[in-house]
Amino acid sequence: MFRLLKLFFAPRSTSSRPSAPPSAEHVQDEGRVAVSAPLSFDCGEFARRTGYHVRHEKYFLQAIIHRSYLQLCSPGVTQSNERMEFLGDSILNLVTAEHIYHAFPDAEEGELSKIRARIVSRASLAECAHRLRLEDFLLMSPSAHQAIRAGSDSILVDALEAFIAAIYLDGGYKAAKTFIEDQILSQFTSLRLAVDDNYKSRLLEYAQARGMGLPRYVTLDESGPDHSPVFTVEVQVNGIPVGRGSGGSKKAAEQTAAAAALEYFRSRETGDTGV
Repeated sequence: MFRLLKLFFAPRSTSSRPSAPPSAEHVQDEGRVAVSAPLSFDCGEFARRTGYHVRHEKYFLQAIIHRSYLQLCSPGVTQSNERMEFLGDSILNLVTAEHIYHAFPDAEEGELSKIRARIVSRASLAECAHRLRLEDFLLMSPSAHQAIRAGSDSILVDALEAFIAAIYLDGGYKAAKTFIEDQILSQFTSLRLAVDDNYKSRLLEYAQARGMGLPRYVTLDESGPDHSPVFTVEVQVNGIPVGRGSGGSKKAAEQTAAAAALEYFRSRETGDTGV
């Protein structure tokens, strides 16, 4: 189950005598809730799901803190997992590049880049995060929780990268590599890698081959909280809107819009208007 934050609002004391807050007390102060409850991480459950046995819990305690959780803490109490996301993303790209370099000895640089992009795409990482049910370990605000329940994957993708960093810091490169190979790379068969789901690239090739010029992507709307935004993007070819899409990032929305544009052109060529 999700780790819901149970907020208990204690009235502000009028006494001038200082008092130490109880370990699980939450104090409301000018709209901010100070959380003093100790953090915890279920190392045993993580090992059961991932096969990795934690040595030092501190790295994983950092990995589980989504930035929305800081809204419920006193300033300076802790950091979010964003620095670990940065490190985990770099490790993931290195391990993936090393893997496909050896797996495809005859592929040129451009093809290797395309293969890596498919493996480390947000859709692929979200699939892994859902399979491992990483949301069960995370600390976040109720609104971030709701965003996951509504289908937003950005929080889970970032968490997966943070866990990769935690494993690297805890067990070294070999441990992180094993985790990535077992949980991500193993899901990609040769057949799956052969499917090009980079719709922006495909739309660009389609438009250029027909002298239509470069597709132009226009952001129509941005909504939702900072930790879980929703972008709506329209793609235009020759100044004509041909597709629209939404996603948790501009890149994801652009890919969805490009996919819609390709379907639009396909239906025109085949005479299938969908009516």
